[in-house]
Amino acid sequence: MTPHKTPAVPVLAIDGPSGAGKGTISRLLSRRLGWHLLDSGALYRVLAIAAMRSRLSLEDIDGLARLAGEVRVRFVSDEAGGERIELDGELVTDEVRTERAGDAASRLARFPEVRDALVQLQRDFVRAPGLVADGRDMGTRIFTDATLKVFLTATPEERARRRHKQLKEKGIDVSLAALSRDIAERDARDAQRAVAPLVPADDAKVLDSTVMSIPQVVDRIVDWLGERIDIPPVGQA
Repeated sequence: MTPHKTPAVPVLAIDGPSGAGKGTISRLLSRRLGWHLLDSGALYRVLAIAAMRSRLSLEDIDGLARLAGEVRVRFVSDEAGGERIELDGELVTDEVRTERAGDAASRLARFPEVRDALVQLQRDFVRAPGLVADGRDMGTRIFTDATLKVFLTATPEERARRRHKQLKEKGIDVSLAALSRDIAERDARDAQRAVAPLVPADDAKVLDSTVMSIPQVVDRIVDWLGERIDIPPVGQA
């Protein structure tokens, strides 16, 4: 694979485990900075959905790699500041956020051939004035020379509680105990996989958000970024 070169525009890479709040924080940072957003986890979830719809086995490495080069994914910000996700022109936002899609994405992300097929697609999201990249290997593999790398985490219990609250608000009834088990299993699988394991980059700033509010997390990251580059006053999260 071609090594990644320092981007001509600033990149803020935010990695971390499931339920750490990366998506919420990344969207708020994107709005505050006026930068583009890459939800890399959604790319894997969209691929998982495409695979399941095509009745493709999540163990079919070659088939998944081919499919990764064929799917058309589009992220569109709505008027409320939310995110719409399209797969081959069809809106799949709600399906992407399901536990089924998340678990399937974690399973296919184990394979280096699949991850390689999605690397360039992710790097193509870099456009001026900047990019907020949300994922699990943004700082360790995709944007190795990012302007700032943040590893956002929280205790497993707090992450399960947050996810439970989020699903309940969407009308999805799920057991907190089951979520806790799923998160623990996914953490172990992601940390132990041979390719791109879920670990902080050597030069990442680790931020434990367990007892922090969302505005506090956003402010802390903006402060860190301001130590690296000049940030024009674009908006407020």
